[in-house]
Amino acid sequence: MSRIKTFNLPDLGEGLTEGEILAWLVKVGDDIELNQPIVEVETAKAAVEIPAKWAGRVQAIFHPEGATVEVGSPIISIDTDPNAGPIEQSTTGAPAADLPTPSAASLAAVEVAPEEGMVEPGLIGGVAPGGRTAVLVGYGPRNAPAKRRPRKGGVPAQGAAAPAAPVQAAPVQAAPAPAPVVPAPALNGNGRPAGGPVLAKPPVRKLAKDLGVDLATLTGSGPLGSITREDVQRAASAPAAAEPLTATAPVTAAASFGADREQRIPVKGVRKLTAENMSRSAFTAPHVTEFLTVDMTRAMKALDRLRERREWRDVRVSPLLLVAKAVLLAVKRHPMVNSTWAGDEIVVKDYVNLGIAAATERGLIVPNIKDAGRLSLRGLADAMTDLVQTAKAGKTSPADMSGGTLTITNVGVFGVDTGTPILPPGESAILAFGAVRELPWVHKGKVKPRLVTTLGLSFDHRIIDGELGSKFLRDIGDFLADPEAALLAWT
Repeated sequence: MSRIKTFNLPDLGEGLTEGEILAWLVKVGDDIELNQPIVEVETAKAAVEIPAKWAGRVQAIFHPEGATVEVGSPIISIDTDPNAGPIEQSTTGAPAADLPTPSAASLAAVEVAPEEGMVEPGLIGGVAPGGRTAVLVGYGPRNAPAKRRPRKGGVPAQGAAAPAAPVQAAPVQAAPAPAPVVPAPALNGNGRPAGGPVLAKPPVRKLAKDLGVDLATLTGSGPLGSITREDVQRAASAPAAAEPLTATAPVTAAASFGADREQRIPVKGVRKLTAENMSRSAFTAPHVTEFLTVDMTRAMKALDRLRERREWRDVRVSPLLLVAKAVLLAVKRHPMVNSTWAGDEIVVKDYVNLGIAAATERGLIVPNIKDAGRLSLRGLADAMTDLVQTAKAGKTSPADMSGGTLTITNVGVFGVDTGTPILPPGESAILAFGAVRELPWVHKGKVKPRLVTTLGLSFDHRIIDGELGSKFLRDIGDFLADPEAALLAWT
């Protein structure tokens, strides 16, 4: 059995066919432990850290950061017994400078990671260093046929795919031989090969764009010379070089409308999946949207009293918590709202996986709280806090975004009164919660300033008719208008 094992990119869930390498967490020559995170990969649903399937020493890395890799392609090789002595040339791969295509003999010496479904015990799902859990689960396969990107650089090879040429490879101990002198690549002023690509994660590129920093002018301090957030922030805060004064009169350039004033952003990852889902939902489910304006003054006062209670002082309490509770109680009164159109039948679900739409640096994601209807108000508050913190940290797993049955989108955090949200695929209703504003309101026969919000409910008209949608929205409004009375009346 070969001591060099090559790990292929696994299917990270939902039948995905490819992933983008965001960051390597190890480098060639590093000693790694079993289940240690080695690479961060972005799929269409989430950024996932992939753990090592073996302990040992990193022998070669086959793809750089920023590369899009197909599922099943080799991404890294690991020497599982680094103390056993030198490795033969055929088991390590050639240096990255000019690597030939691996021969059949060299491929035979490499043990490839098991196929999907042949997971070795104690690996995926085990506890990784630092207390993190390796999660590589997600949705089931899509009904639509999978789409693969065309391979670059020629016609795909027939038969089994051979490992790609390593981007990084460990030095090979072999018999001394005169090494040919290879001229070093010409470097620009930033320590990178002239004309070479700039390595930076998508959030770093966005930060540079927002701050007006040209990444090509920076010297990266991250792995493999990649540019980090600190590099961008340092460049943005550096004083600008003084330009020499000239006596020439200012010249107004003619306006141009060419490609030099356009930006082309590749559609991939979360943005690509969001576009596909929204298009499929908008042109499949007949949407109807209803609106309701609600006086939330009593609900806001109830939240203030809740925050003052000793057992709630360390709990994040927001109006969204009461909206979520109102939705869950209204579903119990109108269970047909929590259902799915399945062609020749309607599937009504007795559980509510409550989705909370979240805007992140990677785009819009909708993680959900599993079986939220069984939670107490305190349990619901804790679950919502964990969901938001995980989403902001970019650690939401595909499993957390699968199986949603009903969704809330809080557009009020952006100062928006309400909206006409599009249904997530497979769901029959989505509620938009608008900003809570102080507005003039007729209360007890007099016009007074009250805290008011507007709700927008979109629903699938194949399942929910106007009467059912109106009653469901009205119940949510009744709860928010007087939560104490609604709880006494409904529970």
